[in-house]
Amino acid sequence: MKKTIPPKLKKGDEIRVVAPARSLGTISDENVKYAEERLREMGFTVTYGAHVRERDAFGSSSIAARVSDLHDAFSDSSVAGILTVIGGFNSNQLLRYLDYDLIRANPKVLCGYSDITALTNAITAKTGLVTYSGPQFSTFAMQKGFEYIAEYFEKCLMNDAPFDLIPSPTWSNDSWYEDQENRTFIDNEGFWVMNEGEVTGTIVGGNQCTLNLLQGTEFMPSLDGTVLFLEEDDEEHVVAIDRDLQSLIHLPDFKGVRGIVIGRFQPGTGMTRELLTKIIATKKELANIPVIANVDFGHTTPMITFPIGGEVSLKVAEGDSRIAITEH
Repeated sequence: MKKTIPPKLKKGDEIRVVAPARSLGTISDENVKYAEERLREMGFTVTYGAHVRERDAFGSSSIAARVSDLHDAFSDSSVAGILTVIGGFNSNQLLRYLDYDLIRANPKVLCGYSDITALTNAITAKTGLVTYSGPQFSTFAMQKGFEYIAEYFEKCLMNDAPFDLIPSPTWSNDSWYEDQENRTFIDNEGFWVMNEGEVTGTIVGGNQCTLNLLQGTEFMPSLDGTVLFLEEDDEEHVVAIDRDLQSLIHLPDFKGVRGIVIGRFQPGTGMTRELLTKIIATKKELANIPVIANVDFGHTTPMITFPIGGEVSLKVAEGDSRIAITEH
């Protein structure tokens, strides 16, 4: 399928906020205001889908409402980029209802993470459109420690040049959205080298357990020639992370995977460098491909923005690792 990279965002562009999973009504009014102000400071105009504040018993809204807002965002020629409100649990409900021809005909930036992994990877698989794993609309409400997030959002979505992923100086796992002032920042020890090697490939992935929801369906991207970017949140613990990875390895086209990049784990997962090293070592299919971990994406902050369907050059070596996003 032909790959399509959407036009880059620029100052003055309209960003449409949609809620494919949890509603905007799950975000405090104060944080909605902060996020909108931050995006305006970055030069964007912010508009909202008609149904973003609808909220049902699951903190979301009807399939019809969510699909309508997505279709409106893609079809509206004044909209340059689409940000999802936040993650959740039910983006995969939408996949059979989306008009992929409409999306293909109107390529534009779509960015989100966590549960949005189902939506972004499915759209890339069905249309060839490069989509993006990166901050949600709600992320832009963060008052402290946002600079790294903004830097990589701009590198990936507002510029064409290749860029390297440089580890952030510090990271945080606190509930910043509940208390913007009392933050805890932890020194970043940098990349964890699991298996050495050097490859290039097409990026697929995001949240691992959400990506796995696509297995066996028409919405699962091909893994041939890919570098998988995988992360998990603290609803998944060590044994679940292990078996979810094993499930991916069992896919027939996993033999086409060239490397794996693993995002930073929340402490609540129980995952450590030692345990991850043991997990990787149990899987013979990974023995001859590079694997690197503790990269700045996932459910800790800060986070990079990376292109699903884009290209990466990966070198993993003790003291000399490099992750370069070469096409985005």
